[in-house]
Amino acid sequence: MNNAVIVDAVRTPLAKGKPGGAYAEIHPVDLHAHALRAIVDRTGIDPAAIDDVISGAVGQVGEQSGNTARWALLAAGYPESVPGVTVDRQCGSSQQALHFAAQGVIAGAYDVAVASGVESMSRIPIGSQFAGKDFFGPQVQARYEGRLVPQGISAELIARKWGLSRAELDEYSALSHERAARAWKDGLLDSQVAFVNELRTDETIRPGTTADVLAGLRPAFYSEEWAAAYPELDWRITAGNSSPVNDGAAAVLVTSEDAAARLGLRPRARVHSFAVVGDDPVLMLTGIIPATRKVLERAGLTLADIDAFEVNEAFASVVLAWQKETGADLDKVNVNGGAISIGHPLGASGARLATSLVNVLEQRGGRYGLQVMCEAGGLANATIIERV
Repeated sequence: MNNAVIVDAVRTPLAKGKPGGAYAEIHPVDLHAHALRAIVDRTGIDPAAIDDVISGAVGQVGEQSGNTARWALLAAGYPESVPGVTVDRQCGSSQQALHFAAQGVIAGAYDVAVASGVESMSRIPIGSQFAGKDFFGPQVQARYEGRLVPQGISAELIARKWGLSRAELDEYSALSHERAARAWKDGLLDSQVAFVNELRTDETIRPGTTADVLAGLRPAFYSEEWAAAYPELDWRITAGNSSPVNDGAAAVLVTSEDAAARLGLRPRARVHSFAVVGDDPVLMLTGIIPATRKVLERAGLTLADIDAFEVNEAFASVVLAWQKETGADLDKVNVNGGAISIGHPLGASGARLATSLVNVLEQRGGRYGLQVMCEAGGLANATIIERV
């Protein structure tokens, strides 16, 4: 069996995903191409050696439709002989792309693959792909008796179930901004970023943000309709303790050890283990708890063996509920900031987390890193990488 190794990982800075954001005038294919071009430029690999480009995108409509991976790799200047495919596991799409790339290498189907992702939320607003339609269907609606809710309500339900106060959520969110701002100031993110136009940092980081400032924000998901449906909620989720909407792209080069040696490439990490789970689609965002347990069991490791965690900060309640259940040390979690500050360009976030994790392990001299991503529909991906 082949080992799948990560040779390099790169991302763009993340921009505000709305009109006026730094990438709002950039077509998502061209934004994606920037990351694909960067992974080739940084490693010196001949793109003709790439067996497949597997990419994540959530809003697969309009400018991000039609198998955007194929058009992005051509925009990046890759030979026409290089294929590409676009996958959708919601927010975990590019983490799933990494799983598929690693699985292909382990199975011997690929020698070299790129796992990548893109999301332009300024040009393809969140939910555009639904076109106002009921994507659940009547049988699913009947099974869950009309209890299926938007993610913001799921985040509220999680906060209540795990007894997370508004103050705890805001304190964690302020910490995310503090860590991200410090990481940029200390130069810890420069080596993992391929800069685009004039943007030289992640656009949604708010240096100096405090829990007191965040405490002044109003609940983001309150409505009379939802308050009537869930009278037990006291509405703790705000824009400040949720991830923003963003534009961005990321790419990870995955090869076999033999291919890396043959091509003169130096591996940085090994894709050690991976898992995907399904969980309650009403709470929706709690799959990261069983996914963490499952991937650790598959790896033959314990939580204490993990030196760094990247847990996607879709909402502060998601990370803190996960921490309560697993007992993970928050000093090892999202140490250079997470999605609440850095941003969450849906289809690119899994590859962004992998990029962050490789770099944190190197910066801290750690061996094992675990990344885990909550996803719409009650899904989650978990991945363990090992620094080499």
